[in-house]
Amino acid sequence: MSLRHPKVTEWEARLKRVFDRIDDILEDKYHGVYRLSPVRPERGATSNKEADGLFNVGAAFTAGFGSEKGPGYVVDVKMSTLDRVSPEARREIEDEVASLLDDMLHSEFPKGDLEVSRDGHVWKIHGDLSLD
Repeated sequence: MSLRHPKVTEWEARLKRVFDRIDDILEDKYHGVYRLSPVRPERGATSNKEADGLFNVGAAFTAGFGSEKGPGYVVDVKMSTLDRVSPEARREIEDEVASLLDDMLHSEFPKGDLEVSRDGHVWKIHGDLSLD
């Protein structure tokens, strides 16, 4: 039994589909650029894109206390590699995720007024988070 509202579960499932599409784009683009960590399963080896391949992209809800943007979802981009990823390359990848996310959110949530922008040092999805 879940204590979460069914509409929250549905909304976050739609958001996960967006992140799964972004994961595929990143995996295609960066395949061979960085070596996969030896403890991480190859892309497609599991039923969840979060658990395999070079990337795990997603977001976690925050109430936004002390934030410029208020409540929203903080975007998280993890790379499973032992290779050195320069700060510049890391920022480029994060910026690419934010751009893809901004485009895809408008198609997945056409009635929502959602934005993807920097909130301090992190990217955040914020705006109309209503469940309708």
